[in-house]
Amino acid sequence: MKTIEYINKPEQLDDLCQRIENASWIAVDTEFLREKTYYPKFCLLQLATPEWVGCVDPIALPDLSKLFKAIYNPNVTKVFHSCRQDLEIFYQLTGELPSPIFDTQIAAPLLGFTENTGYGMLVSSFLNINLKKAHTRADWSSRPLSADEIQYAADDVIYLCDIYQKMITQLTGLGRLDWLKNDFIALENIEQYEVTPENAWLRVKGKSKLTGKQLSIIQVISEWRERIAQKENRPKNWLVRDDLLFDFAKIQPETIEALSKIRGITDRVLNYHGKELCELIKVAKKSPPIPMPEYTKSVFNKDQKQEAIIDILFALVRIRAEENLLNPTILANRDDLESLLNGNHENFLLLTGWRFSMVGNELQQLLRGEVRLTIQDGNLNFSR
Repeated sequence: MKTIEYINKPEQLDDLCQRIENASWIAVDTEFLREKTYYPKFCLLQLATPEWVGCVDPIALPDLSKLFKAIYNPNVTKVFHSCRQDLEIFYQLTGELPSPIFDTQIAAPLLGFTENTGYGMLVSSFLNINLKKAHTRADWSSRPLSADEIQYAADDVIYLCDIYQKMITQLTGLGRLDWLKNDFIALENIEQYEVTPENAWLRVKGKSKLTGKQLSIIQVISEWRERIAQKENRPKNWLVRDDLLFDFAKIQPETIEALSKIRGITDRVLNYHGKELCELIKVAKKSPPIPMPEYTKSVFNKDQKQEAIIDILFALVRIRAEENLLNPTILANRDDLESLLNGNHENFLLLTGWRFSMVGNELQQLLRGEVRLTIQDGNLNFSR
């Protein structure tokens, strides 16, 4: 069993930075809390290579600038599993994102796993180990951490080292390692981790069904909610849940009395923000909504004909996935194919990199009538 170094003194941190600088890659994980805050509270940083394991205490060491400089070294690959929340913390603390990145969850489908495979499944499949769940809900901000909690946290990066090495070997053997380059570069787009209040409405599910005053109200209240949540560092749904946004849009209350009748609104919001909300709704009703982004618009409402076309497109995806021993959803899902049919191609992985070479180009040719579908001996065949 590897010795785990618990790092809570500056001199330990200096030594760790030197070890990171000498590594070609490091496994990285974080523990944080955000149930009661808007911004995640950074509680623990786990780092490992095959030679060493360290758990850094950011509560005891508030100045981690040297450590981040070492981690951000472009000559050191940062290995994560499902890295988006980890990267959100890195961006929040430094205003930058580490590079280059390798994410085992993104790589897993190229080895036959389903999309968004959980870490426990990878540990079980690659290492034949069942992860312990005793500290899944631990309060990582509490000090001191127990030995069991430190071991639990460190295990994530210890196992991640082993999984990464096995993945690299298998992907290299299959000639698929370079396929992941664009996927990993896409993780470094800071727009994914920076929510500006003006654009908060874009993350509200179901918004595309609204128009006119209702959409305008959703946009204005979403911006207000994001600003207050950021200012108070409170979860935005503690202020106004998403379903209440749609109630506001439908009922359009302009008085405290009307607002108070909406089921689910809290007394705190009514007392502290009720008047402001009513004024915002009045303004929103008189203002045209921000136009919906092109990529959220549907060129047509799907009918049986369009559904049949998507079925044919997905048949081609399944065939090419089977030929390459891939799960078809790593190539494209039905939403991707609907977007392809609609011509909505913004941030569209299907038309870039290895996905385009494997099936994206052929799907476009099929839509242009340059590829034929035939049935021979009970099998579907696509040919030019």
